[in-house]
Amino acid sequence: MKIEKYQIDQHNDSLFSKHNNQFVFLKEQLGEQGINANDIVKQLEAFQVAIPSWALGTGGTRFGRFSGGGEPRSLEEKIEDVGLLHALNRSSGSISLHIPWDIPSQAQAAINLASSLDLKFDAVNSNTFQDQKDQEHSYKFGSLSHVDKAVRKQAVEHNIEVIKYGKDLGSKALSIWLSDGSCFPGQSNFVTAFQNTLESLQEIYAALPDDWKVFVEYKAYEPNFYSTVIQDWGSSLLFCQKLGAKADVLVDLGHHLPNANIEQIVATLMMEGRLAGFHFNDSKYGDDDLTVGSIRPYMLFLIFVELVEGMKRAGKGSDGYAWMIDASHNVKDPLEDLLQSVEAILLAHAQALLVDRNKLEQARQQNDVVLAQQILQNAFRTDVRPLVRESMRLSGGALDPIGLFRNLKVRSELMNERGKITVATGL
Repeated sequence: MKIEKYQIDQHNDSLFSKHNNQFVFLKEQLGEQGINANDIVKQLEAFQVAIPSWALGTGGTRFGRFSGGGEPRSLEEKIEDVGLLHALNRSSGSISLHIPWDIPSQAQAAINLASSLDLKFDAVNSNTFQDQKDQEHSYKFGSLSHVDKAVRKQAVEHNIEVIKYGKDLGSKALSIWLSDGSCFPGQSNFVTAFQNTLESLQEIYAALPDDWKVFVEYKAYEPNFYSTVIQDWGSSLLFCQKLGAKADVLVDLGHHLPNANIEQIVATLMMEGRLAGFHFNDSKYGDDDLTVGSIRPYMLFLIFVELVEGMKRAGKGSDGYAWMIDASHNVKDPLEDLLQSVEAILLAHAQALLVDRNKLEQARQQNDVVLAQQILQNAFRTDVRPLVRESMRLSGGALDPIGLFRNLKVRSELMNERGKITVATGL
């Protein structure tokens, strides 16, 4: 299925009068505060969020998975689904592949299909947290950190193979997340595990093309619950510093211990120039992989406050970082959930752009805690939806992406094309 421009135009025409009234009203309000709404809209237009290939099917837990109809059965159908999202919001212009779940059989054909939908290929993701069919060595007790050099070699070769696939597709980064660690005291030597991982990462780093990056992701726990080799941003940063300038830290919002101050972590990494980007999701208890902004929208806003300041300080635009959703949609239509997540990211970004940095800094210098809080909360409590909708409209997207998705009966059409009982590849 493909969404045509005339369908989006008809949809927007029916909503334009109401939207324009709201946008003009907000524009005047912001103008009174010295804020140029059009400038914010332009920055929102430029912000692109990569869609992971594994998020296009229904997720699940260890208790069960309830697949929906019309799920993508191949990489090509996954690319088409991202094309649907991008047509609707014009903010999902790239797809991030997970290898070996989504190996392109014909790289040029995949590139051609993606290009026809105005898509690019983002970072490629390796997998050494699962054993694959016909795999010689098991990762049950680790991969890049394993005590057996043969297992480490196998994991290194897999990552180098992933780089090859990414290079063929025009990707420019490798993303690595390790489940390596231990479940019980005494099971693993912490220092040896770190040194083995560093040695393995150095081999992978040496295989990177000159214009590539490697993103090193961390996670406090799961599937190992006593120790994780790359357990926090500090250990990830330490690995990156030892590897070199082409290695940066990837932050997944769900990969922290409860109540971690993620915005402070972000500020520190940006200060050091070592933030690769984000895996966006939300959580109530742990790594829940819920819809972005569905549980803790204020935290998401505070993170973007630091991101906006960090980008300005570094003189970089949003295209200088990797932004990707990493979520699991257990009870929602995956495409609708992804549309909600992208919108939440844009809303938080827009709110952060409203913050009066000069007044905030003055309040800080005067230790005016009340005023500092007011400045942030005034921005957060501003309804910036008209700004996000305008950015989508000007980019050629829909004013109400989910509304149009439902009006066009996209899921029903996909079920007609692919079948009512389909299971997305990879998961």
